[in-house]
Amino acid sequence: MIELKTPAEIGRMHVTGQFVGQILAELRGLAGVGVDLMDLEHHVRRRIEERGAVSCYWDYAPSFGKGPFRNVICLSVNDAVLHGLPHRYKLRDGDVLSMDLAVSIDGWVADSAVTTIVGTPADEDRRLVTASEEALEAAIQQAQPGNRLGDISASIAKVADGYGYPVNTEFGGHGLGRTMHEDPHVSNRGRPGRGLVLKPGLTIALEPWFARTTDKIVYDQDGWTIRSADGSRTTHSEHTVAITENGPLVLTRVL
Repeated sequence: MIELKTPAEIGRMHVTGQFVGQILAELRGLAGVGVDLMDLEHHVRRRIEERGAVSCYWDYAPSFGKGPFRNVICLSVNDAVLHGLPHRYKLRDGDVLSMDLAVSIDGWVADSAVTTIVGTPADEDRRLVTASEEALEAAIQQAQPGNRLGDISASIAKVADGYGYPVNTEFGGHGLGRTMHEDPHVSNRGRPGRGLVLKPGLTIALEPWFARTTDKIVYDQDGWTIRSADGSRTTHSEHTVAITENGPLVLTRVL
């Protein structure tokens, strides 16, 4: 069931979104060569505790995972792209790091992800990250009242196709609000003019993610970390967006 939020409820989600966006901005500054992933994990744990927020990941236990996640942020390196389980690993020069964070404050959730390149970026990695960022902006521009879900999905795929990157449709964006995952599912490929009509009050997480040379994925033995099947590098960008009478409001973009 899709729950449309009131302007006041969107305002409360906006508070959460600003917190999520701020933490991700902090992590961009912290993610340097030699930094351990678990140091980033513990930084986020401290920030969540200080704010009195609640992690959406700690007890997250979907059918595809192996038990509760028991961490507060997804950290995915190089060919890992989604649900990267934090572990002891020191970042190296040129690593591509995706960071995905969802928290709840006073019962309202926001979810966002960024990809950063540690140290010296390779041109092909910079191009890949730029593609997901451009796809996210294209998706946001289509998040207009009266448009359809397929308009968002098609805009993401159009950017990917323009760059020559394949698109996986097993995982994509999603509704959210009182919980991290709500209806509807937002595919990263679709047909314009098709699907759910976008109405004011709809809140969705838009999250284009690509691997450079495949649309196939594999899982690590940890039961969580999802990687490109051919080992090619990956990228993931995400914002929480509210559909309003005046167009899209990006709740996780820091003001």
